[in-house]
Amino acid sequence: MKLNARFSNLLAKEEGNQLLLPSEKKYNVRQKNNLSSEGQAKAKTEQDDEDVCPICMERINNKEILKRCSHAFCKSCIDQAMTYKPSCPVCGMIYGLMKGDQPEGTMSSITLPSCLPGYPTCGTIMITYNMYSGIQTKSHPNPGKHYAATSRTAYLPDNEEGREILWLLNKAFSQKLIFTVGRSCTTGAEDFVTNKVTGDCSMDPDLNHLHQFGQLEQG
Repeated sequence: MKLNARFSNLLAKEEGNQLLLPSEKKYNVRQKNNLSSEGQAKAKTEQDDEDVCPICMERINNKEILKRCSHAFCKSCIDQAMTYKPSCPVCGMIYGLMKGDQPEGTMSSITLPSCLPGYPTCGTIMITYNMYSGIQTKSHPNPGKHYAATSRTAYLPDNEEGREILWLLNKAFSQKLIFTVGRSCTTGAEDFVTNKVTGDCSMDPDLNHLHQFGQLEQG
């Protein structure tokens, strides 16, 4: 018994604060190797995911990296996607000039001395939209069908923020992004000129959402 105990002590090896027999040490080495292999496999999988084009879901061929957001695609995939909409398919970052399917019409504005609710210290900017009747194009829900003329009136406070929003709305209108043809939000009627921007056609405007137009045009 004493010989066996002494023999075991001679064979025992110190690893950390534990005494391990050679057979136990081999098991731990194998276990560490397995964990290391699993980590390498996980890293490889993550790397593979980074090399997959989000558009075609295949390995990226002739990689094209967008400058502002750094998302990567196959060059042929992103070139084709940009012809439909000049924005990143992953995050929506705008590249170039956005153009919408807004019908023809006019936008004008005047200032009034009266105040809007919540803005007692400034006057009011009144915006008038006059949208003409016409025939729907292929970018509308029912190409070839008629849509009727309509008008809208919107209000903004005549302060620094309101004037900034007016500038952005003018830019959005020129890029045909404020209106489209579709279902009326109020009556449910089809083939109707309707707002893409909501909340600005009232005497109690919510200005926060209109800041989306800060990225209307980027080179």
